[in-house]
Amino acid sequence: MKTLPLSFAIATAMLTSISAISAEQALEAVELDVVTVSADFRDSNVQELAEAVTVIGTDKIDARNAQHLESVLSLAPNGNYSSGASRGRYFQIRGIGERSQFVDPVNPSVGLMIDGIDMTGLGGAATLLDVKQVEILRGPQGTRFGANALAGMINIKSKDATKDTEGYVAAKVGNYNTHSESAAISGSITDNMQGRLAINSFQSEGYMKNEFLGKENTNNIDEVVARGKLAAQLSANTNLGLSYFYADIDNGYDAFSLDNNRTTYSDEPGIDAQETHAFALSLDSKLNSSVILETEITTAKSDVEYSYDVDWAFGKYDENTGNCDTSQGACLEMKPEAWGYSYADQYLRDYQRNSADIRLLSAEDGRIFAGTTDWVVGAYHQMRSESLTRSYTPDPQYSSELKIASTSLYIELSTDITEQARVIYGVRAEQWQNDFSNSLNTGSDETELLFGGQLTLENLVNNDHLAYITLARGYKAGGANSASVVTEKERIFDTEYNNSLELGLKSSLFNDELVTRIAAFHIQRKNQQVKQSFVSYDDGVPDFTDYIANAAEGKNQGLEIESQWQLLEQLRWDLSFGYLKAEFTDYEISAKDDDDASKMIDKKGRAQALAPEYGLATGLSFSATEALTFSLESEAKDEFYFSDSHDEKSKAYVLWHARVAFQQGPFQAALFGRNLTGKEQEVRGFNFGNDPRDGYSNTRWVQLGEPRLVGIEGRYSF
Repeated sequence: MKTLPLSFAIATAMLTSISAISAEQALEAVELDVVTVSADFRDSNVQELAEAVTVIGTDKIDARNAQHLESVLSLAPNGNYSSGASRGRYFQIRGIGERSQFVDPVNPSVGLMIDGIDMTGLGGAATLLDVKQVEILRGPQGTRFGANALAGMINIKSKDATKDTEGYVAAKVGNYNTHSESAAISGSITDNMQGRLAINSFQSEGYMKNEFLGKENTNNIDEVVARGKLAAQLSANTNLGLSYFYADIDNGYDAFSLDNNRTTYSDEPGIDAQETHAFALSLDSKLNSSVILETEITTAKSDVEYSYDVDWAFGKYDENTGNCDTSQGACLEMKPEAWGYSYADQYLRDYQRNSADIRLLSAEDGRIFAGTTDWVVGAYHQMRSESLTRSYTPDPQYSSELKIASTSLYIELSTDITEQARVIYGVRAEQWQNDFSNSLNTGSDETELLFGGQLTLENLVNNDHLAYITLARGYKAGGANSASVVTEKERIFDTEYNNSLELGLKSSLFNDELVTRIAAFHIQRKNQQVKQSFVSYDDGVPDFTDYIANAAEGKNQGLEIESQWQLLEQLRWDLSFGYLKAEFTDYEISAKDDDDASKMIDKKGRAQALAPEYGLATGLSFSATEALTFSLESEAKDEFYFSDSHDEKSKAYVLWHARVAFQQGPFQAALFGRNLTGKEQEVRGFNFGNDPRDGYSNTRWVQLGEPRLVGIEGRYSF
């Protein structure tokens, strides 16, 4: 029987006691600020947007001392991530999303936009320097974003340039030799032009100790990020914007231990590095009282290195006998009958993305159908390339190149059918061209025509309650597997379609002091793309093969609750809860038995990977005085399967975070802590044999997330 964690019990008790506050006391509280979502076609109040959206603002980012998206994703109901790298850079929404990338290109299920620039699949760059808010849109985004948003979209929006001069300088220090320095400045360049520039350097030794090398920084963090923005008012009705994003990530990767702790024995620790230069140019113009023109052109180039020590141990071995080659040094202790090996794996990828989006929107006099209907119509084109060079110890060097051309037309209408009710309906048609070639001559050249969209009925029940029901269809393009060992039938995998039904209720109570958002959803997954992997052994040496297959069907359904309650002028309570039931309804996989013979395993009814049944985040923010503030947060997550190809699970956990800040004029000092109880959280897991000490017998392996982190911060704002 499942039991909800202590933090959920505490949240329930808090809700019960807080509900006893009299109406007179509640009326004394100040109302919550309006939160605007920018990822939609039109900026909208989050309480008036008929879909499930979480907005994580600067206050919550600061409360978590968050440097990267991985630290705040739990604030969104049914949001999750997978690591297998220096950062959690593979994201899941409602149990749908990728867990890793090795040889083959991946079409991610969760999109990632940074200031309008498509960074999907490059989650290492999801840093939070000078960020205004993170918007997490849950559910298929078939009309707005197309193939990259089957499960949802994450939109990171940095702070805009301001007319008045402002800025800050800040520094942080913490345990594990962690330190960060950042600065930002914003203001007017001319009467009609503003600029903003921000830069940050973040370094940490990391949380692993390499016993063999005698180092504590083989899993280090070393990141430099910069953002720049220009805004120009060309006329009363025309605005120009330019954004620049730079990331220089040079992290180590040495995260798996043969003892499943924070001590490693690898002699060739890996690298998790990324260098990105990205630009976005936007032009918005109100052509007349009926039509608005919006255009955006983006370009991004990223060079990525991902490497690791395959055997997680030290020592070199004779290729003919599998015994330790002592002429090259000592080896980790090995069971006598075992065949030792020492491999390294390196992936060098170059990404290039260019896009153009042009749309027309109705203005105040442009509504059609007797003035009842707003409209948006647009066209989008993107060119993507991804080249790979892989160097794997026992094999010849492998190379591949992927080129994708995507062209979309989309339209969305919003029709008032009564004073309280509105229908929103949209469709997107996308031509997807995929040209993949590699050094194994197992490439493909595919062209598909894909369709997505949505139909929403919303009803303003009264001034305090908005109810809606949405039918949506999302898609993720198919592709090809490159591995030479897969069968011709397994070579191609088909496009996945998700059909989603969502019912929601958004409420504002007690004169807008309490806001709630509730959503229930059911997603039917057709041709579900499932990443499979198997391990074969040659003289006891494991060889890993990944490929993508289509499950016949799956379903993901659940409930999501969010609330923000300004209890008193000094006290605010936030709550986020997600319940998820994600399972295969028709799926079989091919596996090997103990005699290395093939067999079929029925996965019907099994939970999908990275889909915890519950997740909770709750927190209190308290202003003791105008100068002194406190925040206390807790997050909890249920166990979940690490993969669809094996049955290892993570352990459920509860984490606690806190921050105390003192503000005196422009100066602020803060003391912060994450994971205060030092709870172990498992962020990636496998099952295979890799320990020479036990003869490479199959073992459960896990990567551990952050330990207890504490530090202090100083900031001067002007």
